[in-house]
Amino acid sequence: MEKDLDPQETSEWLESLDAVRRVAGPERVAYLLRRLATSSRYVNTVPTAEEPPYPGDLELEERIAAYDRWNAAAMVSRGSKLGLGGHMATYASAAWLYEVGFHHFFHSAHDQIYFQGHASPGIYARAFLEGRLSEAHLDAFRRETRGGLPSYPHPRAMPDFWQFPTVSMGLGPLNAVYQARFNRYLHNRGIKDTSAGHVWAFLGDGEMDEPESTAALTLAAREGLDNLTFVINCNLQRLDGPVRGNTRIVQELESVFRGAGWHVVKALWGAEWDGLLHDDELVARLGEIPDGQFQTFAASDGAYIREHLFEGLSTTATYEDLRRIVGGSRAGHEPRKVHAAYQRAKSLKGAPTVILVQTVKGWTLGAGVEARNANHQMKKLSLEEFRVMGERLGLPVPALDGELPPFLHPGHDSPEARYARERRAALGGPIPQRVYVPKNLDLPGDKPFQALAKGSTQPVATTMAFVRLVKDLMKEPGTGRRWVPIVPDEARTFGMESLFPTAKIYSPLGQRYDAVDRELLLAYKEAADGQILIEGITEAGSMASFTAAATSYATHGEPMIPFYIFYSMFGWQRTGDQMWALADQLGRGFLIGATAGRTTMTGEGLQHADGHSHLLASANPAVLAYDPAFAYEVGVIVRDGLRRMYGPAAENVFYYLTVYNEPMPQPAMPEGVEEGVVRGVYRYRAGGGQAHILASGTAVHWALAAQELLEEEYGVGVDVWSVTSWSELRREAMATDGVPYLKRALAGTDGPVIAVSDWMRAVPDQIAPWIERPWTSLGTDGFGLSDTREAVREHFGVDPRAIADAVLKAIE
Repeated sequence: MEKDLDPQETSEWLESLDAVRRVAGPERVAYLLRRLATSSRYVNTVPTAEEPPYPGDLELEERIAAYDRWNAAAMVSRGSKLGLGGHMATYASAAWLYEVGFHHFFHSAHDQIYFQGHASPGIYARAFLEGRLSEAHLDAFRRETRGGLPSYPHPRAMPDFWQFPTVSMGLGPLNAVYQARFNRYLHNRGIKDTSAGHVWAFLGDGEMDEPESTAALTLAAREGLDNLTFVINCNLQRLDGPVRGNTRIVQELESVFRGAGWHVVKALWGAEWDGLLHDDELVARLGEIPDGQFQTFAASDGAYIREHLFEGLSTTATYEDLRRIVGGSRAGHEPRKVHAAYQRAKSLKGAPTVILVQTVKGWTLGAGVEARNANHQMKKLSLEEFRVMGERLGLPVPALDGELPPFLHPGHDSPEARYARERRAALGGPIPQRVYVPKNLDLPGDKPFQALAKGSTQPVATTMAFVRLVKDLMKEPGTGRRWVPIVPDEARTFGMESLFPTAKIYSPLGQRYDAVDRELLLAYKEAADGQILIEGITEAGSMASFTAAATSYATHGEPMIPFYIFYSMFGWQRTGDQMWALADQLGRGFLIGATAGRTTMTGEGLQHADGHSHLLASANPAVLAYDPAFAYEVGVIVRDGLRRMYGPAAENVFYYLTVYNEPMPQPAMPEGVEEGVVRGVYRYRAGGGQAHILASGTAVHWALAAQELLEEEYGVGVDVWSVTSWSELRREAMATDGVPYLKRALAGTDGPVIAVSDWMRAVPDQIAPWIERPWTSLGTDGFGLSDTREAVREHFGVDPRAIADAVLKAIE
């Protein structure tokens, strides 16, 4: 491109564009250039003449695909007799996209595959043919209480099979981008050589409507992630109808991905189109026909197609030819075309690649399903429809005389089964497969935690205490390099700039500029082996990075210790779906809800004032949620979290800690409180026991002030208890057959209980059923608002005077 091969032609084009500029203005020129840069002819990127030789036995692979198609449909149909539902059409259209990958591209040792969730029956069917799943497994599809298969890719439900949960649409493509990026992060930091690995993400064209699906495209291009390929199955249909009824989704996606800096490979037409696509007018029409109309062509007879698509064009194709070719000849249904597209994608370097593959939704399932608007909701086929499908696929189908279609298998030692196993063996083993080999870490000793245990008379916010702790932990020889700090462009807000000079900010490009603050002690420093992931203003991207790091112990055999620190309001409320997916993927690490609570963010107001994240977190079974009041509590919780997640008996849990931005004096750790801190409650300061104030987080300081006020003004002595986790107390109480820890902690005391926190009252109310005495809860129900801390706490009725009043009322 640097050498002008035809200066005269260049001059002519420039003159033409200059004429457009003079007549229509520069905006018109810019428009034309954008169109030229982001779109191309509506044909295959790899024409038939340039396809590489197919490396496999096509006859055997076609029989394998036929068995998988049948069993996927049979699985759903059999389950539908019990009202369980399922999806047939997605896999039916995408079968060859997976089969070609299974036979020739998916390396078990180092590739990572994000399977489209609704295609799961086909993936199960493939595992059945290979002998990895039994007929009993398939027959119990969506019957997990009987040991059956989960509906979609769920690693928690099948921890040896699925790697990634993907059916919450939009999260798969987002996580795939950040997984590919994290693979490079591990490589650049020298933790693992991931250079041979490739990330494949299989998506639907309708799924691309989700904003998360395209949220990270520029990141992937910016960081040159040529270890990433999106395969988008463009069957032109969503769940209810056309994806783009009035326009063309393939061209739209091509423009989006090219504009974001991706390579684009199109695989649209099957080989039978070759005799038609020499006509430039037809090619132009194909690029202009809206998807809704083309979907109609796919379900129409040849006469309709000739009248509406080929009017005025010369063709020798018969009506039957047109019905067959236009109705079903798609690149996605032909293994040679799919192989050529995959091979081209793997050869492209310097940027990620998207493959846009055109198919017919419901392909091979019969005329009543193929290309029909309602096919996503079609859960079963009749036995007659199965008989017709079996003939079409060339399968040896027995007499269908019952109510349910049978599962078909060629036999363990059949050529089909042996070939499938041999191809997988050649590519490293089965896929999908989740391999977890425990690798215990040398956990840190006492030293990093000692500073927090000693306390500080100088006011320190618990946010700062946590950052100081992690800074010390990152110096530990055994685990220090495994910490992965993740921040959404708020590092300075959380006091993390002290990490910049030593840990450095990760950038695969290093630092190619002189930082404006380079003369300062805490200058902004980027490095190719940097440890900190500053993600920019994207909580969704930060959670995707956290997920990649939190599951590295399984995906890479390298346990990493991520902590993602964020405004607590922008965590569970904004990205709660990703946190559920993280739980499903068995992630481990620390989520840190900083500047927590509804009243500690002076002046920020409603959209920053979190009073409910602990309630949302309590609903997730994999989460241990803590609301520490003091720095030493932070230290105890983090230390126990390291033991539980990375010790000899590692658990598939992750932690949520809320920390505050309000500087307070930090007391030294009293003796013997560690168990109470970890389990959820302990008596921090005794005062007479006439009543008991149970408080969490920053509210402990209000409770202590109320304790002094009650003693000085009313002669009432109360005890103050620090509740580090309302939800852990409730969880343990619900699970135990004996006396709950909460009751044992309060044993020997009497008097009413007043609970207070910087959260809505439903958070402490979680433990109310186990408080068998008068109970009062105070909290910050409602919306946040802007004012001073003191004014807002008085407004919500959680300030020391309000707490004291509640105590006095309770003991009357």
